[in-house]
Amino acid sequence: MSSSCGSSSCSSGTGSTPESQQAAMAQQDNAITRSLGKIKNKILVMSGKGGVGKSTVSVNLALGLAQRGHKVGLMDVDLHGPDVIRMLNMTGSLEPPENPSDLVAPLKYNDNLKVVSLEYMMKDRDEAIIWRGPLKIQAIRQFVADFNWGELDYLIIDAPPGTGDEPLSVAQTIPLVKALVVTTPQKVALADVRKSLNFCKTVGVEVIGVVENMSGFVCPECNATVDIFKTGGGEEIAREFDLPFLGAVPMDPKVVVAGDDGVPYLSSDAESPAVEAFTKVIGSVELRLPPVAAPATLTMASGDSSCGCGSGPCNPNSCDC
Repeated sequence: MSSSCGSSSCSSGTGSTPESQQAAMAQQDNAITRSLGKIKNKILVMSGKGGVGKSTVSVNLALGLAQRGHKVGLMDVDLHGPDVIRMLNMTGSLEPPENPSDLVAPLKYNDNLKVVSLEYMMKDRDEAIIWRGPLKIQAIRQFVADFNWGELDYLIIDAPPGTGDEPLSVAQTIPLVKALVVTTPQKVALADVRKSLNFCKTVGVEVIGVVENMSGFVCPECNATVDIFKTGGGEEIAREFDLPFLGAVPMDPKVVVAGDDGVPYLSSDAESPAVEAFTKVIGSVELRLPPVAAPATLTMASGDSSCGCGSGPCNPNSCDC
C-alpha cells in the first residue's frame, strides 16, 4: 500500500534537508500538543501476550463509555492487525478534507464515538502492512496530529501485543497516557503481562489497573460460568504489583458471535455474565479516571513562530496555525 496516512505522508523524510525535517517535526509536535490539549483521559489498552482480547476490551470499553454519555475516541495502533473497524462493522473510508491544511475527520460510529484505524485508509483491507519502525512511529504521530478528535473525555488506544514500537511510540507521543493491562488467567499469559507492567514502569506510564479476560467460560445452555481456563490470575498479578484489579470477564459464545457480526456485546441486547462483568470494569475506569472538561488553553513551545498566538497561551478554538 501507499506509505501515506491521514493528510500527509508517513515517509521518514528521505530527500529533505535536516533543517526542513526539523521544522516539519516541530510543526507536528505543535499539532500533537493542540490535539491532546482537548482530550482529558488517554488510556492505552495493552498486554505482553497476544490473543488475550485487547481489541475486544478496547472496543467495548470505548463503546460503554460512549453509551454513558461521554465523548470518546478509539485509536487503533495495532498497525499490522487492525480489527476495531470490523468489530464495529464500520464500512466508511477515509475522506480527505477539501482544504489540505484542514484536519482529517475520523470515522463516526455515533454521536459520542469517533474511530481512527489504518484499515479504513487502505484500498484493500486484506493487504499486509509491511512497515519498519520509523513508518509505524510516524503513522501513530499522525493519528494524533492530523485527525480532528475535538473535545474528548476519553481516548482509548488499542495496542498490539508486546512492548515494541507501537506502545513505546504512544508513551513518547502522548504525555500522561495511562495503561490498562489485559491478561488471561493462565501462567503463560501472566509471565508476558509482567513484562508489560515492567515496561510501563520503565517508561513512566501509570497503570490504572488489570482486567482478567476469558475468566471462565459461560455455558450456553445454563448460563453458568465454568472455570476451564482457570481464574484469579489477573487478581493475583494485580496484588503482586500493587495495582487495582478492575474485574474479571468470562468468555461467552454470545460475545464471539457478536464480535464476528460486528455487534460488540455491549451494543447488543444479550443478557450475559460477560456483559455484567464488563459493565463493572467500565464503572471502575470511570471511578479512577473521571471525565472532567479539558482545559481551554495550552502553552505552545517557546519561540514557536508557526502559531498565530505567538509563544504565549494558545487558544485551540481561535488559533490560526
